[in-house]
Amino acid sequence: MKKLVVNENCIGCGLCISVDEEHFEFDGDLSSAKSNENLDSEALKNAINSCPVGAISIVEEDNNETNK
Repeated sequence: MKKLVVNENCIGCGLCISVDEEHFEFDGDLSSAKSNENLDSEALKNAINSCPVGAISIVEEDNNETNK
């Protein structure tokens, strides 16, 4: 399953939110992902490509964690 991630490089400029309100919101002073739906949208691609610090990515989420 794919998951949208905003990593620790986020500087809180809000560009992703202005480009794609469907997928991003502010969490305090930084941006965070709010939806994992419609990950193929053009707006999301534009937000990812527009991030000045490259803090946004779509990752493959591993649901098969082993219990220790």
